[in-house]
Amino acid sequence: MRVIFLQDVKGQGKKGEIKNVSEGYARNFLLPKGLVKEASEGNVKTLEVQSASEQKRKAKEKEDAQKLAERMGETTVVIKTKAGEGGRLFGAITSKQIAEALAAQGFTVDKRKIELGEPIRSLGVTQVPVKLHPEVKATLKVQTTEE
Repeated sequence: MRVIFLQDVKGQGKKGEIKNVSEGYARNFLLPKGLVKEASEGNVKTLEVQSASEQKRKAKEKEDAQKLAERMGETTVVIKTKAGEGGRLFGAITSKQIAEALAAQGFTVDKRKIELGEPIRSLGVTQVPVKLHPEVKATLKVQTTEE
């Protein structure tokens, strides 16, 4: 029996796949639990339309992320903090502080997307990578200055 998987089923198939499974397994287990639906012509066409719209949505997200990456590449975030002798900071600049400074400039970025290996502990300009999309990364300049 040909079925369309509505959810991932371990050992059988992933969501959106069309596969042949035994009739008893489909009728007695998969269909009653709502894990699959029959692969009739109408259901297959619906699946194709849904997958096409999903592809368009993903392409749009990637395009938006690339535009945002271009704008971020041109931006320098300035963070004022207290510093001691030799340019050493009292404390450190974390990804949370960078995210807040970005929000003040009109960018909404989750602090977990900012890939700061370790907190910034000195004055000057630091290049910080920001993961905006699984395939798009931006490089942000963070300038720390003394108050």
